[in-house]
Amino acid sequence: MSEYNKTLPEIIFEGLKKYGDGLFASTKRGGEWQPTNVETFIEKTKNLAMGLYTLGVRPGSKVAIHSENSTEWLMCDLATLSIGAANVPIYTTQPGDQIKYILENSDSVVHIVSNDEMFADTKPLIKCVKNVKAIVSIQGSSHKKLKSFDEVIESGKKLREEKPDLFDELKNAIKPDDLATLIYTSGTTGLPKGVMLTHRNIASNVVASLEKLPFDASEFLGQRVLSYLPLSHVFERMIEYMYISMGCRIYYIEVVEEIRDDFGYVRPFFFATVPRLLEKIHTGVKVKGQELSGAQKNIYYWAIYRTENYDPENPPSKLNVNHRLANRLVYSKIRELFGGNLRGMVSGGAALSPDIFKFMNAIGFICVQGYGLTETSPVITVQAPGAMRIGSSGKTIRDVEVKIAEDGEILSRGPHIMKGYYKDEEQTKEVMTDDGWFKTGDIGKIDDDGFLYITDRKKSMFKLSTGKYVAPQNVENHISGSGFIEQAVVIGYQRKFCSALIVPAYDNVLKRLKRDGYEPSKPFAKDEKIRELIQGEVDKANKNVSPWETVKKFVLLEEPLTIDSGELTPTMKVKRPVVLEKYKEEIESMYGDE
Repeated sequence: MSEYNKTLPEIIFEGLKKYGDGLFASTKRGGEWQPTNVETFIEKTKNLAMGLYTLGVRPGSKVAIHSENSTEWLMCDLATLSIGAANVPIYTTQPGDQIKYILENSDSVVHIVSNDEMFADTKPLIKCVKNVKAIVSIQGSSHKKLKSFDEVIESGKKLREEKPDLFDELKNAIKPDDLATLIYTSGTTGLPKGVMLTHRNIASNVVASLEKLPFDASEFLGQRVLSYLPLSHVFERMIEYMYISMGCRIYYIEVVEEIRDDFGYVRPFFFATVPRLLEKIHTGVKVKGQELSGAQKNIYYWAIYRTENYDPENPPSKLNVNHRLANRLVYSKIRELFGGNLRGMVSGGAALSPDIFKFMNAIGFICVQGYGLTETSPVITVQAPGAMRIGSSGKTIRDVEVKIAEDGEILSRGPHIMKGYYKDEEQTKEVMTDDGWFKTGDIGKIDDDGFLYITDRKKSMFKLSTGKYVAPQNVENHISGSGFIEQAVVIGYQRKFCSALIVPAYDNVLKRLKRDGYEPSKPFAKDEKIRELIQGEVDKANKNVSPWETVKKFVLLEEPLTIDSGELTPTMKVKRPVVLEKYKEEIESMYGDE
C-alpha cells in the first residue's frame, strides 16, 4: 500500500511527464476546439496556484469550482490541490440557493465560476456569503467585482518570480491524509452533505483502478479520450486522474446533444459514461432498422437480436461464421458512429441493464461497469476482461473489502472510505459501523465467485400491502429497456400491486405509429394508440420480473422528469418523494378501485 502514500499532485505531475511537448487537452467552446499543450498547462497551473495564494488561499482552505468541464477546470483543481487546499466542486445544474448553502457550509474562501451565465443564480445571494473573499471568472466577466482568470494567473506569475520555491514547498508539505476535496452529494432528500475525501482516499482508488483496466495502461499512452460526464462528480474526476497518469489526451465536449459529432471529430479510444447515454444509443440503433426494408432489414435485425445471447464468459469465436457476417454487415457500421477508433468504455452512476451490456460487448467493444459512491472515492467493484458476468458490477478492487449485512445492505471497508461528512458527526456515525465498515445504503448480494450484484437502494425498496418486497430499480430497468420508453418510476408502497409513471420516448413512438399509417393527436399522453404500444412494452417487461413486481397499471406523462424541475438529482437519480408528491393525483387514479 506504499503507492497510496502519494498525494494527488504527485500522481498528476508524474503523469504529465509522459506527454512530452504535445497536446494535453482540448476544450470545445462555441463549436470550436481550444487545444492546450502540456507545457502551457503546467505553467498556467503553477501560476494559478500562486495566484490563489495571493487571494488568501492557504493549506486547508477551500476553493469552490462552479464550471462546465474544461482544461481550465483541471487547472483549478490541480492548482488548489498543489498548495494544500481542498476544492469544492459544484454541479452546473445546481440552483443558487444550494450553491449559497455549499459555499457557506464548506467555508470556501474563493469561488471560481466559468462565466456570467453560470454566476447568474448565485449573484443575488453572494453578498450574504461572508466567507468568500474573491470570485474568479474563467472566461471573463462584465461584473467589476469578479476577477478574471488571466488576472489571477498573472498575479501568481509575479509571486513565483519573487518566491520561486514557494510552489514546491507547499506541494511537498501535503500529507496523504490531508483533505483533497469536499464533494456535496446531491441526495434524493434533504440538504446536500459534504463528503470529505483525502488524497489517500482518491489516490488508492486511482492506483487500484488502473489494475482493472480493460487494456494495458501502455495502450492508453497518447490516445484520445472523450470526457462528457461532469468533473464535479467523483467518478469522472477520478478517471481523469487515471487518464493523466497514463498520458492520455483529453477532449472536453461542449454539450451532450452534439456528442455524436464529437465522437466523429475526437475518434476516442475510451470514454466513461452512464447507462442513460448507452440506452439512447441502443434505442437509436434499434429504431434505425425501421428505415430499412426487405433483406437489408432482415439482416440488420438478425444481427441486432444475436446480441441478446451474448455471454461474456463464453464470447463468440472470431472464427464463428455468423458472428463474422454480423460484424462485417452491421456491427462495424455501428462502431463507426463512435468515431471508428473506440475500443472500450466504463459505465457507472447506475446499474447498466443486461441488454445494453450484452449489446455493447457483442458489437465489438469492451464495455464494463463498476459500482461505488461519492463516499467511497468512488470505486468499490468493477468488471474487467476475464471477470465479467451479466448483471454484476464485478469484483472488488485491491485492498477494498465488501460484505453483505444481515438486512441485505452492502458494506465496504478500506483506504477508499471517506473521512466523514463535513461538520456532521451525527450523519457520519449513522453510516459507519464501530469496526470501520461504511453502510452504502444499497441492497445486494455476492455470489460464490465474489461477483457483486446490486439489487436496489435500501430507501427505494418498498413493501406491498400483501407483505411482498419490491426493488423498483430492477423493474424500472426492464421497462426502460424498451426503445419506446424514456423513463419509468415504479410505485406501490403499502398498495396491493405495483403501478408506474411512464414517460414514452415520443420521437420513437411517433416514428413507429406514422410508419403504420397512424397520426397521433395531442396530448400524446392521452392518445389510445400510444397507450396500446406502451402497454405492449410493459407486458414484455413484466415477463422478466416476479409476479408481485409486475406493473398492473400505468399513467403516461407528457413531459420527461428533469433536473430543472427538481425531479432528478444532478446525477440523474429520481427524487422519489418529489415525484410522488407532484403526481399524487395521477398515482391515486391508478388505485381508485384498490
